[in-house]
Amino acid sequence: MILKGTAHKYGKNVDTDVIIPGRYCNLIDPVELGKHALEDLDANFTKKAKPGDLIVADTNFGCGSSREVAAVALKGAGVAGVVAKSFARIFYRNCINTGLPIFECPEGVDGISDGDTITVDADNGNIRNETTGRDFKATQFPKFMQDLIAQGGLLKFVEKRLEEKAKL
Repeated sequence: MILKGTAHKYGKNVDTDVIIPGRYCNLIDPVELGKHALEDLDANFTKKAKPGDLIVADTNFGCGSSREVAAVALKGAGVAGVVAKSFARIFYRNCINTGLPIFECPEGVDGISDGDTITVDADNGNIRNETTGRDFKATQFPKFMQDLIAQGGLLKFVEKRLEEKAKL
């Protein structure tokens, strides 16, 4: 899976309370959630972000409360993936469970500026800053986790597995 878009860069400790403010956690439609993604951190995010863009962040992205809707809101806003130096563990797992591709790559974060165009080859963890021509290598997920993310998350992965078993 190849992801290509504009980088929207943020700092350290971006918590789930600013990824999707609590006042919107009663929404269930991902697109409606996405309309409010990052609004308490960057009021213009949803105006400037285009489908397929990527978030680039420093350390501990997704810290704070364990709200799964944070990952859902980013997907609903059209975010293709997140590149960060590190992720809070619960958010990390929520991304996998909801099918939001994430990539740990400290060197890449340091080598990407806000507004750069980046391409991520999710299958092998290669990240290319198209603006500067620099390449970086993210920590790669095992194949089964790549499949889980590519299929849209845990629920869709399990549904597909159950369908396959039912055919036997």
